[in-house]
Amino acid sequence: MQKRTNLIFTGAAIAFGATFAYAELSGSYLVPLDHEAIRYAKTPVTDPIARLAQKVASGEVKLEFEDNGYGYLRSMLMALDLNVDSQVLVFSKTSFQAPRIGARTPRALYFNDSMSLGIVRGGDVLELAAVDPKQGVIFYSLDQERVDKPRFERRDTCLQCHQSGGTLGVPGIVVRSVYPEPSGMPIFNAGTYVSDHRSPLKERWGGWYVTGTHGDARHMGNAVVRDRDKPDQLEPDGTQNLTDLGRKFDTGAYLSPYSDIVALLTLEHQTHMTNLITRVNYETRMALHYQEGINKAFRQPDSTFSDSTKRRIDSAVEEMVTYMLFAEEIQLQAPVKGATTFAQTFARRGPRDRKGRSLRDFDLKTRIFKYPLTYMIYADNFDGMPEEAKARIYRRLFDVLTGKDTNKKFARLTVADRKAILEILMDTKAGLPGYWKAAPAVGL
Repeated sequence: MQKRTNLIFTGAAIAFGATFAYAELSGSYLVPLDHEAIRYAKTPVTDPIARLAQKVASGEVKLEFEDNGYGYLRSMLMALDLNVDSQVLVFSKTSFQAPRIGARTPRALYFNDSMSLGIVRGGDVLELAAVDPKQGVIFYSLDQERVDKPRFERRDTCLQCHQSGGTLGVPGIVVRSVYPEPSGMPIFNAGTYVSDHRSPLKERWGGWYVTGTHGDARHMGNAVVRDRDKPDQLEPDGTQNLTDLGRKFDTGAYLSPYSDIVALLTLEHQTHMTNLITRVNYETRMALHYQEGINKAFRQPDSTFSDSTKRRIDSAVEEMVTYMLFAEEIQLQAPVKGATTFAQTFARRGPRDRKGRSLRDFDLKTRIFKYPLTYMIYADNFDGMPEEAKARIYRRLFDVLTGKDTNKKFARLTVADRKAILEILMDTKAGLPGYWKAAPAVGL
């Protein structure tokens, strides 16, 4: 992955016209969130926090507060179906609660397919990022003080950091690696990395704790910079294949003593996938909005699509499909084993086909997942994309999985992989186009 040299990215929105040229998402502009087709701040949302807030306000759900430093944490995990074994720990000062974060007091994050929750020891708020089916990631906070009916505050100010090149120019989340001092302060001039399943292990988890085993390959986790004259060199000893973090900080102060390596691998994949879904969603909506104006101006049928509109949607879709199929995934050099039950509880979330297979099944020997198509195809935000985008995604997936598309970038997909993925999807994914029913007889 490309090394990034600043923590916070800024940029200006650009206007769209008939001569629009689509840029690869990884080098993208910031989407104008006030665009008439987006209206990020004004469109009503139905994300998990918005739904929970309604239940709390009506009295249907009561959040319990603990005076032991956790506050609403346990109650929120239960209300949002967030497992404790999803906990990952980050000690770099890369949160708005940075003064309370350090190597001895890492921030804990918990996540599922549709949201993440962060807590800092002694912090004033819980940090929340929830995925809305239409609008993408929405940011909230919850005050850590006992009240009868806690209120969730939407925090669009989080976009100062959470809308950048690292998030593909849309409101999103990233797993970022830095070179941290012992205090947790990133050494910015040493550079940073945004990680996903395409990133080599050596560029992952700087400023994060990592528990689990991974063979001889080295990552950046569990380490700090000891020599400021060598800001890009992390301490070399006692940082790899750790299953106990007790020497690093007081693990008893956390719900779990672990920061599971399998959870980290999953979170990295998921964050970029979430951002891709949002970006394809936004690009399609803006393209259709522009096309609608052209059709009205020239009195063309509503079904008219210009070549530029098609290219804009197709370009966004192609990058997403490539990522969905793990075409550029970095291969694991040795088997990976987590330190918690995360791999088991994550896989149990299914769904499973008639042979008992799931896209959530892990491999962890040479690659992350056994069947290389993202489980995020079941996510509400995937289904919430415009039909024009989903139709193109399904066609591209069908062409690749049936062997019609022979592009070398998909060469890692074996015949067995393609057949298994097709069968799993046809058993488990609602809304597939009718032509998928012929898939077993096509190309395999």
